[in-house]
Amino acid sequence: MPPGLNAKVLQRVDVTPELMILQVVPDGWELPEFSPGQFGVLGLPGSHPRHELCDSEDPPAKPEKLIRRAYSVSSSSKERQFLEFYISLVRSGALTPRLWTLKTGNRLWLGPKFSGMFTIDQIPEELNIVLVATGTGLAPYMSMVRTELMLHRERRIGVIHGARHSWDLGYRSELSMLHRLLPNFTYVPIISMPDEEPVRWGGLTGFINGLWEEGVIAEALGFTPTPDETHILLCGNPLMIEGMIHVLGKDNFVEQTKATPGQIHLERYW
Repeated sequence: MPPGLNAKVLQRVDVTPELMILQVVPDGWELPEFSPGQFGVLGLPGSHPRHELCDSEDPPAKPEKLIRRAYSVSSSSKERQFLEFYISLVRSGALTPRLWTLKTGNRLWLGPKFSGMFTIDQIPEELNIVLVATGTGLAPYMSMVRTELMLHRERRIGVIHGARHSWDLGYRSELSMLHRLLPNFTYVPIISMPDEEPVRWGGLTGFINGLWEEGVIAEALGFTPTPDETHILLCGNPLMIEGMIHVLGKDNFVEQTKATPGQIHLERYW
């Protein structure tokens, strides 16, 4: 066993051949506290094999080098037995082709600290929150929903998740269940390639930016978000984020920065 591999795979769920949910447990140490929305770091040595369907490395990684990458935690921060990550395969990447060979019980490296400012700690509890994501940008929102958001029934909560196909909508069953059970929670899945669905898709189609500007998403949410009453989080594809900043700016939403308080909070995945 390579030295320093301090965690094990508890469970792996393949959502699609290129999307997986990975649960990781520390081996012999206790997970520290973290805030929903923060990220952890996973790692494997360069000597670990890559998935056979991924691109070859040029140049190959050094066998003794620990390859590390940050991933947002999708599990509740109150769940201290394991961490869950929602990961997309990057065939030309350094780490995910190696992660894709992991099985239950395999060892890997898990960073002992969590980082990131993409949290809802500073958003007043009485304000509505709309969580907008594409792809695996949904991961930090799952941690927020599972940990905090269900405790605040006085606020409206919306999760907007965009993907190419219905099968790319990870956590769809869980979010759909919450949508049915909780009157203050709305889940809006959107796909951009409905013509490729084997069964007719009955939900929204297109791109988040355009549907927001047309008022379609407000109709699906059941309310029109305003800067006075709603904060909006954006995570995922930079084209979606930049487009949403532009669209929201027309409604007087302002991006939150260290110097300027605002209602738009960002997490760029790449």
